[in-house]
Amino acid sequence: MSETVRTDHVIDITDVVCPITFVKVKMALEDLEDGQNLRIHLNEGEPIQNVPRSLKDEGHKVLSVDRKDDGTYNLVVQKGGLSA
Repeated sequence: MSETVRTDHVIDITDVVCPITFVKVKMALEDLEDGQNLRIHLNEGEPIQNVPRSLKDEGHKVLSVDRKDDGTYNLVVQKGGLSA
């Protein structure tokens, strides 16, 4: 599903572990304007459990979460989507 959602930037955080995963996502979001979308490629386990929740807590809107065949996920988030 996320393949059809427009994204303005993509990051891959499959090579880092929590809590650095969310730090990387926050840094990527800082480069975007409110309303822009970020696609995040992340691992199962702690990252997929914690990153979406932390994004919502900070006022961003999770648009889609897709599990890939290799067990990783693609998450698309809209910057500031919950505060608009």
